[in-house]
Amino acid sequence: MSARRVLPTDHGPVLIEGPVEIVLPDGSLVRSDRPVVALCTCRRSRRYPFCDTSHRRHRPGGSAEVGLGERPAAQ
Repeated sequence: MSARRVLPTDHGPVLIEGPVEIVLPDGSLVRSDRPVVALCTCRRSRRYPFCDTSHRRHRPGGSAEVGLGERPAAQ
């Protein structure tokens, strides 16, 4: 099995090269076949364990600046 690349981002998700299988705390398994998967680290995502960029709306001072490895939201 080859190694997966994991990229923690500033103020945002952890990016993992996919496909991935994630075991949740309740023991259930979630799979994503996407080439890059963004895992939520703030637990604000409505799609947890996947990031939905909710962290951008909850930054101290209301800043919506883009962090390392993040892309701006589509307008």
